[in-house]
Amino acid sequence: MDGNSLKNPGIPVFSMRRICPEEIPAPSGRLFPPDVEEKAAKIISEVRKGGVSALRRWAETLGELSPGEELYLDRGQLGAYWDSLDPTLKKLLERVKERIVNFASAQRSCLSDLSMPIAGGRAGHRFIPVRRAGCYVPGGRYPLPSTALMTTVPAAVAGVEEVYCAGPKPDPVSLAAAYIGGAKGFLRCGGAQAIAALAFGVRLPGCDVVVGPGGRFVASAKRQLFGIVGTEAPAGPSELLILADDQADPALAAADLIGQAEHDPEAFPALICRSEGFALQVEKALATALPGLPEPNRSTALASLAKGWILVAADDASAKDCAERCAPEHLELLVASPEKWEKDISCAGAVFLGQGSAEVFGDYGAGPNHSLPTAGASRFAAGLSVLHFLKARTWLKIDRPGMLAADTAAFARLEGLEGHARAAEIRLQNP
Repeated sequence: MDGNSLKNPGIPVFSMRRICPEEIPAPSGRLFPPDVEEKAAKIISEVRKGGVSALRRWAETLGELSPGEELYLDRGQLGAYWDSLDPTLKKLLERVKERIVNFASAQRSCLSDLSMPIAGGRAGHRFIPVRRAGCYVPGGRYPLPSTALMTTVPAAVAGVEEVYCAGPKPDPVSLAAAYIGGAKGFLRCGGAQAIAALAFGVRLPGCDVVVGPGGRFVASAKRQLFGIVGTEAPAGPSELLILADDQADPALAAADLIGQAEHDPEAFPALICRSEGFALQVEKALATALPGLPEPNRSTALASLAKGWILVAADDASAKDCAERCAPEHLELLVASPEKWEKDISCAGAVFLGQGSAEVFGDYGAGPNHSLPTAGASRFAAGLSVLHFLKARTWLKIDRPGMLAADTAAFARLEGLEGHARAAEIRLQNP
């Protein structure tokens, strides 16, 4: 077994790399290689100029579509996939959708419109949904119908009128999930070409916001098109940092590390614990569990775990500091009194408190969204939510301009803007 060593006869131990606090890797997922940036830019330009023919050419070139295969499925076609779905799968999708709806609705209810008195009148804001949203649904190594729900449902709850999906080689369950999530159509291609199509309105209406996780070309395209469309923090390879004390169950920690590692060879599984003894117990549990994992999941997990690491912290303060510096996508707190730890750590996309709160529950619709910031972006960004589909538009109603005109004119002249000053002062003449 790659990465394993027999430290004691008959007791296999999977060895993970040990690091010290000074060796915590700096986030690099947002630094896109020049070749990825250049190719994504080329694709974006060609799809913008060439429209559907360029979009189809790239989709066929990259093996996403066969010649003559339908590029776009409308809502009626998506509905046919829902209708043909096994009743058991229908009920599963409906249960998960309901949980996502409930959480997103609770989030929306926290966002109140504002009206308050100010000098001379009133001011406030109103939350307004964007008109159209594009939701990317990955379809590479594994189909992700969960992402179809996680992206479309918050958009619908936010009040978005039109929601469209895109993704390469969507499986029937993902298409059915997009349907019950409210999607009006599904573009059957991925990568930078799909993001460009959603942004510029190629084969479907142009979207105001484009969200959803994807590979390097998706992330690069979203970054390059930010400003033309809105988007969330780019999502790179999935990450899980487990912070455990010696009372935690090493088998649970190992199971969760494997669950994260099987996503992708580039996934980030890591553990911060308080003793070398616990670290060795986790490695033994990994060695026990990995052989039973089916292929290709096992090989993928092995490759990912080989790049992961374990850090044995000197004390609780050091453990918290190291977790904060990692700023992971997912943070599991397998510690006593996890609520206290959660309050001390601000940089994590989503936090899972206690041994019952497996990260996989977040993946599959416990409520909060699973589209989360990676590569350290949790220092300044949060996971996908209704907020990404809403604009807090402010307003002013000034009934007594005399209360503001003098200060406004004075400040305008301070900055050399005489026209601004006169626009304020004229209100004194025509109150």
